[in-house]
Amino acid sequence: MTLVSLALWVVEKAPEDDDVVAGWTAFAIFGLLIVAVVFLGFSLTKHLRKAQSAEDAGLYDPSNKKKRPDPPVVEPSEE
Repeated sequence: MTLVSLALWVVEKAPEDDDVVAGWTAFAIFGLLIVAVVFLGFSLTKHLRKAQSAEDAGLYDPSNKKKRPDPPVVEPSEE
């Protein structure tokens, strides 16, 4: 059996377009993925707030405090 005849055999066995549907299982999985992303977003926000409050309370070593760089100052040009 050559590659071309194998490809033709596979194409002939393909289902009709009306027979292929996603179904409720795929919809449920998609919904669960959305719920998981929302849960992870809320969890991330909660943990970031806890870390910031711990830093504000001085629980971290202040000698290693990272300084935020000042934004660059843009002088208005005179034209």
